[in-house]
Amino acid sequence: MFRNILVADSGKGHVETMVGMMQRVPSFAGASFTLLHVLNVQSKDSLADGMEGGARLLAQAVGAMKLNPATVTTILRQGDTKQTVLAVADEINADLIVMGSRGVGRLRSILVNSASQYVFQLSRRPMLLVRDDLYVRHPNRLLVAVDGTAISDRALNLACDMARGVAAMAVRVVHVGSQRGGSPVAERILDKARLSARRLGVDVEIEERNGNPAQEICAAVEDSNSDLLVLASPDRRPTVARNLVDLDKLLGSSISDYVRVKAPCPVLLVR
Repeated sequence: MFRNILVADSGKGHVETMVGMMQRVPSFAGASFTLLHVLNVQSKDSLADGMEGGARLLAQAVGAMKLNPATVTTILRQGDTKQTVLAVADEINADLIVMGSRGVGRLRSILVNSASQYVFQLSRRPMLLVRDDLYVRHPNRLLVAVDGTAISDRALNLACDMARGVAAMAVRVVHVGSQRGGSPVAERILDKARLSARRLGVDVEIEERNGNPAQEICAAVEDSNSDLLVLASPDRRPTVARNLVDLDKLLGSSISDYVRVKAPCPVLLVR
């Protein structure tokens, strides 16, 4: 599970509410948190004012998230938010990045200089994205999308780790296929998911859907009233291009790019 969590807090949105709720999930017990706020200011006078305001914002965030001060480190940096989040994640070796998102898609997110979209493109670390326009609820109903790949197996394992031993938490597994009416491939994938979850001590509900995977995953979230979507987000870039944007995500052709914008709940992307 996640033990070293970076929270990039801008003082807006529902990130603080989500982090506060996640702490009540037993599998997050004992995690340490680094709260980062980035100042994008130029003049010395603006920097002085910004440092004072940023320190105040971080202190308020610690209180709002109900974090134990002994488990929290706060970092206040000046610079470009996108680059700073990636740099700090590397510095502390974060195993999860939590960020707010305005929910704008694809090229528009580039035009409005979206920090979360940039980090989403370049980071190889798991991310929890919390849209600013969502009503955030305690994650009692988890939805996991599986496709039979090793990374989707990892997403299922993560959801089961969160739900194991928690009576109020349920896990639903969905597979979106291209054929209607119970294809053998879908049946094998869902049977494998059910058995894997059972080995981890969790009984899951399963569902097969057909159609566009990204759209059907979002529809499954809405139909099941899920509180958190756990989704594999593979990095298809070759090693030599790891510092460049992922074109699948940049052009909106990846499932995770569509889902992070359209899903009606926070999205935990497993990398």
